[in-house]
This record gives sequence, structure tokens and C-alpha cells, in this order.
Amino acid sequence: MAKTKGKEKNRAGARVTQDEQLLESPRLDEFTHTDTWRVFRIMGEFVEGFDELATVTRGVSIFGSARTPRDSEYYRAAQETAGLLVRAGFAVITGGGPGIMEAANRGAFEASGVSIGCNIELPTEQKPNAYQTRSLKFNYFFVRKTMFVKYSTAFVIFPGGYGTLDELFEALTLIQTRKIKNFPVVLFSTKYWGGLVDWVKQVLLAQRMIADPDLLLLHCTDSPAEVVEIIVRSQDALSRMHEEVSSDITG
Repeated sequence: MAKTKGKEKNRAGARVTQDEQLLESPRLDEFTHTDTWRVFRIMGEFVEGFDELATVTRGVSIFGSARTPRDSEYYRAAQETAGLLVRAGFAVITGGGPGIMEAANRGAFEASGVSIGCNIELPTEQKPNAYQTRSLKFNYFFVRKTMFVKYSTAFVIFPGGYGTLDELFEALTLIQTRKIKNFPVVLFSTKYWGGLVDWVKQVLLAQRMIADPDLLLLHCTDSPAEVVEIIVRSQDALSRMHEEVSSDITG
């Protein structure tokens, strides 16, 4: 690999990220000098993330395309949704970049709330948006994903591409397999997500690739207010459940 200005580049000329180096098949002459020691860097990212976000108990992660322009209806809806979430007592967490991420951070910031950006190292450097009250930078996608899941009480999924779909289906998988507690996964825009929801019903459910309760893990809406209502209702139900468990234990 060639090096330019201290940054490694691959054969295509793009800057090599930490993820790419980690997932590259090891060569015998460098295994003991790279992968083993990279574990400590990964540990460091986890420690820094846990430390920085330790006080976030009511976070909501908002996902969507970085390519969404500022004059888009989805940008305005994400901005409004984030503002409503802040006023309902939630912190907003995004990937820290442009598009929907910027809109959500902006809505939270302008509502004087906690606006968190979990930025990621990419071959083409992602510039953090200007609306973050707390900004973190990660080299590894899987560390960053852990932060989204660990510190969120809900996921809100705005229109987006592969990265957005990745976050959506990873959350659904973790909930379905009971690796995490069931929390709301809300799809914003029936126009955008309707075809996907229909496919899930008509193909996955029809062929029994998923069960009936799995379909209930998805909520779809066109209303920022309804997004917040779904999340608040879920939190209220969780609080009642905790109170009942506490009463059973102490009674």
C-alpha cells in the first residue's frame, strides 16, 4: 500500500480506514504487529464512548440519508421530530454528518436539548455538522453501532440508503433474537417505506421467514408528533412494568 501525507491509501487511491485495515486478511509477516495491538485501539474507543455517553438515559437515535438536501420535506420533518423529542425529555443521537443527521441534530440543538453526533471515519472524510452539543468520532463501525443501540430507547428511521437499512435491520434482528429489549423502531414516510413494509408482509411473513409478532416490531408514520407519541407510550409502558416488578419484589 502506498502512503500519502501519512495516510495509507489502497489501490484505488482512497484513504484506508481503520475498519478496512482490521477486516483485511492478515499476512504472516505482519499479523503480530497489527491485529493484536489493534485490539487496544478498539478497547479505547469503547471506553471513550461509554464514558462520554454514560449519562444518556433517554436517547433516541435518528437515521437517514446523508444526501438529503436542506430544502427536502424529510429534512424539515427530521428537524421537527428532533425538536419534539427534546421537548418530551429525550436526547437526540445521530451519525453526526449532513442530510437527515444534520436536520435531527439541528432540531435538537435549536430546542436547547442534548444533540449528540457519533461521527465515523470514512475514506472520504465526513465533516461533522455544526449542531452537536456532544461530538464523538469513531474509527470502527461496530463500536459506533454499539453506542447507538446501548444509549437509545428508540430508533427513528427516515428515508435513506444502504447505511440506513443496515441500522434498521440490525435493530430488528437484535430485538427479534432478544439480544436487546424491545424498543420502538419507527419508519418515517409511508410513501418511502410502504413498499418495503408490503414486501415484508407479502414475502417474509407469507413464506414464514418471520413470525406474526415480528411484523409488530415496525411502526410507520408520516407525522413527527406520532413518532414522539409512539416513543413516549413505549416509555410509559416500560415504567409501569418496572413499577409492577418492584412491587412484586418488595411486596
